[in-house]
Formats: sequence, structure tokens, C-alpha cells
Amino acid sequence: ASSPDEEWPEVEKAEKLARGAALKWASGVFYRPEKLEGLGQYRSREAQRNSSIQSRLKSTVQSYLEGVSAGLEQLRSAAQEVQSVCQDLGAARWALLDSADRFQGLQQMRALMAEHVQLASVVQVLPQLFSVHEVFSHILQLLRGQQLLEAHVELMMMEHLRDDILSQLHLRGLSSAQATVLSYFGGLQELNESLAKQLWDIVGSSLRLVREDPVLFVTAIRIIEREEKIDDTLLLEATFLPPGRPKGWRQKFYRVLQETITGAHFHAARVDTEGPGLARHLAALKKDIASELRVVKDLMVQCVPAHYNILSVCTATYHQALTSHLQDILREDLDKQGLFLLLEWALHVYHSPEMMGHPDLLPEVDISALGPLMSPELVEQTERKYVVKVKASVLEWMERTLEVEFKEWFREEEPERDHQGFFQSALPVIVMQMLNENIQVASLITDTLQQKVYNMALEELEAFLGRLREALVRCGKEHQKDRAVPKYYVSYLLATLNNNLALSSSISSLHPDAARREVPVSLRAALDRTQKKACQLLLEELLLDLQPLCLQLPSHKWLSGSQLVGSMCDVIDKYAKDFSHVRKPVFTLLLSESELLVTSQYLRALMQKKMVCKSEEERGQFCDRLLQDATQLRELFCGLGLDRSQQSLEAVFALRELLCLKDPALLSLEVLGFITKYPDVSDEHVSTLLDLRGDVSKEVRHMVLEMMAQHPQLLPESYRPIFSTILVPAPELPFCLRKGKCA
Repeated sequence: ASSPDEEWPEVEKAEKLARGAALKWASGVFYRPEKLEGLGQYRSREAQRNSSIQSRLKSTVQSYLEGVSAGLEQLRSAAQEVQSVCQDLGAARWALLDSADRFQGLQQMRALMAEHVQLASVVQVLPQLFSVHEVFSHILQLLRGQQLLEAHVELMMMEHLRDDILSQLHLRGLSSAQATVLSYFGGLQELNESLAKQLWDIVGSSLRLVREDPVLFVTAIRIIEREEKIDDTLLLEATFLPPGRPKGWRQKFYRVLQETITGAHFHAARVDTEGPGLARHLAALKKDIASELRVVKDLMVQCVPAHYNILSVCTATYHQALTSHLQDILREDLDKQGLFLLLEWALHVYHSPEMMGHPDLLPEVDISALGPLMSPELVEQTERKYVVKVKASVLEWMERTLEVEFKEWFREEEPERDHQGFFQSALPVIVMQMLNENIQVASLITDTLQQKVYNMALEELEAFLGRLREALVRCGKEHQKDRAVPKYYVSYLLATLNNNLALSSSISSLHPDAARREVPVSLRAALDRTQKKACQLLLEELLLDLQPLCLQLPSHKWLSGSQLVGSMCDVIDKYAKDFSHVRKPVFTLLLSESELLVTSQYLRALMQKKMVCKSEEERGQFCDRLLQDATQLRELFCGLGLDRSQQSLEAVFALRELLCLKDPALLSLEVLGFITKYPDVSDEHVSTLLDLRGDVSKEVRHMVLEMMAQHPQLLPESYRPIFSTILVPAPELPFCLRKGKCA
């Protein structure tokens, strides 16, 4: 047998730890000799303490042993009782087995009892069964007299009777007998349908009834709620559902109400979308819907249970029906007025205080959660259609305006003048007013539509300017055929220039937003092209009057003191008086271009090789004549308001210096200065001028041309070409014999 220490190693370990702790404590207390005097006291105290602990341990072990003893005694008693019960149960089991045969008679008695109960139930309902058809007739009379509540009570009784019988048959598995019962109660279906028809007629007239006499409507709601409760009860039991259940009359109520609303306003055969028909239709919708929603909010809500949410249902119905209705209308080919009306109605009128935002409807009616009446995609599509229609209208109107303007050019009277005496016509006012009106109308819808119409207006204005230029060209061709037609050709060209200026200055005012008034580059270019075309036609007219005079330059008659330049000044002065009827920016431009034209024509005449100076005296006369002509022309243009710095006549003075040079050997230096100042001068021009002098040798000519080749000139960006537009006649070829070499 093993020792106690081997069986309980924990005890040994605990004892060692205790001894170690005691030694540690004793060494800490008695480390000095004087402390050993109290050793007896420590020993007696520890002995008392140990005896106290031992007595408590003994009492604890004693109570534990007594509890274990009592428990064992109770277990022995319970085992004896269980054994006794088992013996009693065995005896009862044998007793039941002995009397099993006697229970067979009780089973038959139970079956007879059940049959008796069934027969008693049938006997109780026989009077009701025999009176079914009589009750049916009475229900029918009540329905005809609109006594709906009473009729519904009796109808529920009949349905309950039928359903109870069918339920009993279902529980007993007698399905074959159900057809007989349904046939017997067949009139119930017709009565139900008759009652339902009256209910839905009442619901269909609910908006009128709640205003005039809400009793019938409230009655219908009460009946519907009764049926809903019956449906809910049967669905909860879920054992047997009678035929026709659940009726779902509440959902039917919602459907009928929604069909009534949509049928009253949105199921017309076809809405008149032409003329004022659409405006009248939308105005009627605004009035009727707001009025009917006020009736629902103020009256109908009080007639139905709160959980019907009748106001929200009606609001959503109107909203959804309107959404579909507007889409149907938009499928038609609407004109611009119709498209505008729909956009304005859907985006502004619908939400306004006149309709869904009416003070009488707020805050209960809230359409913010229903989404937009027209989706952003549909709005975008409709806006594009509207812009297309407006564009077609603007195009037609502009073409008609241009036709009228073109006819006015051929009138036998001058164009009208403004208070400053400038020629003008109604064209810019008509065009800008039409464009501005369309942009302003679009701004009533959305900013995006306004921007689209604004962009379209600028595009159409650009196209219109192109057609105006074409009209100017046609008018110019007619004038070329007969300069007397149109009679006031120049005046109407000047009026066109003023009109072009008026259009240019008015464009920036088309858009109300100053940040979006930037005129496209292409439109600016179109305005410039129109101005250039009118100026070109005017200058061509001036040229036609100057050419007969320029053809006489240079000549001996001119050299001897002819008044050719005086006549030219008269022509220029006459045109300048006409030009005074155009506003200053263009007036200055016309003066400048006229001066350049006169200069180029004068220089062109000199370079036609009509004359060569034969002597120094003749060359002196030539230079004097040039000085007189150039001075006279310069003074004329200065008097008209053109500054000398803006004139091209300096080229004539410079050319005169070239011709007046007495020493031909210095020509290279003089020509270098000339081509530096006028870099568009060519070798041919210089060669012609040298010919005009009549005293230039081949060597000098060669030296001058070689110098020009060594000093090629580049045209500065701001340089106004003068000589590049002047063509020099080709040199005459020497006479050649036929089929021979040139001499």
C-alpha cells in the first residue's frame, strides 16, 4: 500500500510551503537576541490559534457528515416508494387489458352521439334554410331602395349560413355535397354583384356626393370596411376559404376612384392641340384638379378612415395621370405655342399657388415626393422640339422681312432717315425685336431653353446676314444692267450699312445675362462680310464714275492744265456727301477706302505706258502736274475728315520724287528708299516708272533692278497694299516675220 504522502502530493507540498513561510517569518522576527525573550508569548498565541482552527474544522466536518447521512436515508425511502408505484401500475395495466372488450360498445355510442349533434344542428338551421329565397327577395328590395346597410346585414347573414354549411362539409370531407349547397345559395352571387355595382357607382360619384350628401358615400365605406374585416378573419384562420373570398373591396375602391379621376379629365377622344384649344384644356385641368383636391382635403377625408390616406392617393393619381396625359399630347405634332404652353404648365403652373401649391392645399398636399411631372429627358426633348419650331418660324419671318427689304431698294424714293439724318430701314428693328421676343419668351420656361433659343437666334442671324449679302449681290447685278435701277442705289447701300451697324450693336442686348453676351466669332465675321460687301458695291459705283476720268491720265492735254482732277474731286465730293448719311465708323472706312481707290486708280493710270517724257522740260511739267493733283486730292480728303496719316496719296508724292530726280545715277538709292516705304512695289512697277522718265539707260535700269533683287522686302502685318493691286501692261514684243526668228 502506498503512503499518504504518495496519495496526496499536494498535502506534502503545502506542508513544505508552510514550513518555509514559518521559517522566513521566524527569521524576520527573531533576528536580534533581545527578540528571543518574547518567544514564549508567540508560542502560546500560535497554540491558541491552532486549537481554534482545529475546533472549527471538526464542527464543519461533523455537519457535513450529518447531511450525507440524511441524504442517504431519503434515497432509500424514495427507492421504496418507486418500487411500490411500479407494482401499482402493473396491476392497473393488467386490469385495463382485462376490460378492453367492454370499450367496443362505447365507440358505437360515440358515433351515435356525433350523428345526434349533427341532426340537432340541421334541425336548428332548417327554418333559416327554408327562408333563404324569401330573404333574397327582401335583400333585393332593400338594394332597390338604396337601403344598403340593411341589405348588407342580411346578405352577410346569408353568406355566414352558406359558409358555415360549406365549412362543415369541408371538415367531414363531403365535397360532393358542396355543389348542391352552392346551387341552393346561387342567388347570393347576383345580390353581391348588384350591391357591388351600387357601391362602385357611389364611389364614382364620390366627389359630388361628399359635397351634396355624404351619407351614401359613408355607407359605402362602412360596407367596404365590414367586408375587409371578414376577409382578414378568414385569411387568418386559413382553414377554409368560402367561394368569392377574399373580395378585396378596399383595393377595388381605390381602382374605381382612380379610374373615375382619370376618366373624367384624361380619357377624352382627342385633345384639340391647335389654336387656343390646348390652352383652354390646360386651364380647365388647372381649375378642376385644384378644386377637386380641395374637396378631397376638406370633405372626403372626413368620410373615410385615416388609414385610407385618401388625399395622398388622389394626389398621386392626379400626378400620374397628368404625367401620362402630357406624354400623349406631346406625341402630337404641336406647334411652338403648344410646346411652350405644355412646358410652362408642367414646370411652373403645376407647382404654382394657383394649383398644387394653393394655400388651401398646403401642407397636406405634397407633390415633392412624386417626382417631376415631366422627366428631365422629356423636358430636354420637348425643348429641342420647341427650338426647331421657333427656328422654322424665325426663318420664315426673316425671309419675308428680307423680301420686303429687297423690294424697298427699288422704290422711287430715298430710304427713311433717323433724327440725325442717317439712312435706315425697319429691318434691324424687326429682326432684333423678333429674336428678342423669342428669347424672352424662352426665359419664362428655363435658363437652358433660353440659352438654346439664344444660340439658335445667333445662328439664324448669321444665316440671315448671308442671305442679305446675296440680296446685295443680286441688286448690284441689276444695277450693272441699268445704272438707273434702283434709282437710289447708293442711298439704300448706305442704309444697309447703318442697318448692319444697328444689328451689330444690338446683339449684345439679346441675352439678359451679361455673362452670356459674348458674340460668336463666326457672327462677327458675318457682320464684317456684310459690311465689306456693301462697301465694295459702293466703291464699285464710285469707280464707275471715276474710270472715264482716269482713262484720260496721263496725256498731253492733262499735262497742259486740264481739269481732270478737279472733275475727280467733284465726283468724290458728291459721294462723300452721300457717305455722310452713314454713321461715323463706316463713314471713316468709306473715306479711307475711297482715298485708297483714287490713289490706286491714279497710279494705275500712270503705269499704263500711255506717255513717256521726251525731255527734261516735259518731265518737269509732269512732276509739277503730279504735285498739283496729289495736293488737290490730299486737301480734299483732309477737308472731308481723313487725316493725312491715314491717306495713301503719299505714294504719289514719293513717285513724283522718283521722277523728279535729275541725276539718273542716283536712282538706285532713291528706288531703295521707295521700295522700303512701299514693299509691295514689283520690278515691273519700277521698270515702268523708269520708262516714264524717258532718260534711264540700260545700265542704270540693270543696276536698279539688281539692287532690288539684293534687297527683297517683306510686307509688315499692318501695311495697306497699294501697288500689289496695280497690274502693269505686258511689254510689247518686237515685230517678227512669219516663220522667222525675232529680229
